[in-house]
Amino acid sequence: MRGLVEGRSVIVTGASKGIGRGIARVFAQGGAKVLLVARDGRAAAEVAAELAQSGAVASAFAADVSDEEQVKAMVDAAVERHGGLDVLCANAGIFPAARLETMSLAEWREVMRINLEGCFLSVRACIPALARAGAGRIILTSSITGPITGFPGWSHYAASKAGQLGFMRTAALELARKGITVNAILPGNIATEGLIELGQDYVDSMIAAIPLRRLGSVEDIGHAAAFLASKEAGFITGQTLVVDGGQTLPESLAALSD
Repeated sequence: MRGLVEGRSVIVTGASKGIGRGIARVFAQGGAKVLLVARDGRAAAEVAAELAQSGAVASAFAADVSDEEQVKAMVDAAVERHGGLDVLCANAGIFPAARLETMSLAEWREVMRINLEGCFLSVRACIPALARAGAGRIILTSSITGPITGFPGWSHYAASKAGQLGFMRTAALELARKGITVNAILPGNIATEGLIELGQDYVDSMIAAIPLRRLGSVEDIGHAAAFLASKEAGFITGQTLVVDGGQTLPESLAALSD
């Protein structure tokens, strides 16, 4: 990946764990200058220190992506530390479980605030710096849940992730004249702390539904993001890349029986 992203200034939100941590690791190992952003600044700093020990250029910044002023400060920090900004990986998101019958309006709004509003605020704040870069890249972390599939307990999450794609398509049109591309990755079931916490039964059921017979790794998503951030992907915008091991292909479990 070094040839794809070397020397580029990158912001990764939600970078203290899970997919965000994997994206940050892939970019850092590829020679990018990475600003790891998370609400938990201490956790982000620990990941940045781990990456820096291997010679990467990585630092942390504490910010809530749903706070307009903190997001602006995030962009200022990237520009100040790296001399500009080339790539935004808008990855921050939450996925608390709640069934429709018992979901409160506050629970619904919290997911929208972080997942959808935070995406909008992050993208909007980065536009001036990305435009100055001349070939800016925006990569959103959406999900197969919402745009393609559904899962009980995640109607708010699914709505937020489907909403990101509607936002992406119009953003891609508006920002094309500035030389900025906007694309989204739709992860399937990825081996993160959050997924493992759902329990072994859930993990086993997900593996059984994936043709490649394994969960994805956070690095699988990182490699996809690095490609979309590269010069080689410069003619791709407003598109989605599903990274799910084939999970959305079978029409039923019978299609997976040999």
